[in-house]
Amino acid sequence: MAKSAEQILADLKNGNYAPVYFLHGEEPYFIDLISNYIEKNGLDESEKGFNQQVLYGKDVKLDQVVSASRSFPMMGQRQVIIVKEAQNLGEFTESNFDFSMFENYLKSPQPSTVLVFCYKHKKVDKRKKIVKTLDQFSVLLESNKIYENKVPDWIQNYVKSKGHSINRQALLLLTEYIGNNLERLSNEIDKVLVNFSDPVEINEGLVQEYVGINKDFNIFELQSAIIKGDALRANRIINYFASDPKNHPAVVNIAFLHAFFAKVLLIHHSPDKSERGVASAAGVNPFFAKDYLAASRRFNLNKTIQNLAHIFQADLMFKGVTANITEAQLMKELVYKLMH
Repeated sequence: MAKSAEQILADLKNGNYAPVYFLHGEEPYFIDLISNYIEKNGLDESEKGFNQQVLYGKDVKLDQVVSASRSFPMMGQRQVIIVKEAQNLGEFTESNFDFSMFENYLKSPQPSTVLVFCYKHKKVDKRKKIVKTLDQFSVLLESNKIYENKVPDWIQNYVKSKGHSINRQALLLLTEYIGNNLERLSNEIDKVLVNFSDPVEINEGLVQEYVGINKDFNIFELQSAIIKGDALRANRIINYFASDPKNHPAVVNIAFLHAFFAKVLLIHHSPDKSERGVASAAGVNPFFAKDYLAASRRFNLNKTIQNLAHIFQADLMFKGVTANITEAQLMKELVYKLMH
């Protein structure tokens, strides 16, 4: 049965363990969240030495996993078998593999075994007959990447679940710099929170101190300076980037600016200029709608199209297609053209 990560975790926390879990998809965070919970809580510490196995897809065959799952626990009521990197099980990549042994186990699993497959970074081929059997006889999770406009809500909920809060600027920094990589987001947030035992509000200062994102000189602040027409501040940020090109590569900044103006273009073509309409048109969280609305007012349709052309030209120049130029010179020239 297909379930969400939240549903599965709620069942596990209530002590309801299923015989088979098949966790697959492009987002590893939810797969790790569930498998780690089972690995940590499925058995008492005294039982794990005898009754918990962690296997790896590249080291075992599917029939070995099934045979191990049919065995009985030693001196306990349950055994836990976790197959990590299950995407490396050769059987799932073979087009004509006979899954009948595995299907038979799914239909009649060993009730004292909790078998967990962690099939990460991609989805199992849904055209395979075995997927229908998994859907019918196991707990099936399809772990998808979340949309970028959902990232701020995810961050706020994650921080709240830890008993803390986060302010708008810190939220913007994490969202713009890390995007929808939930594994990295959770790690960076935890890196901040591990320093506090009492509830704290994560602000831009803490993000700068523990995550390493400068609260004053970053791509989001450059975007803000461009929107406001603050050439002095924009150039200061560009100079800061030039002093540390390893952490502020021009190719990443150009890609960010392209994505930004592409969204502004979508807003120009949207009949609804309310904050909700802007968020919907640009595919961003309503939290950021004011910034995009301000940009659409500063840069009319023609200027927005012109800026996208400037960015495309800068990308070609950076790649050496039309000219050789340093990253610092490239970014200064591009920002000037975007603002004038």
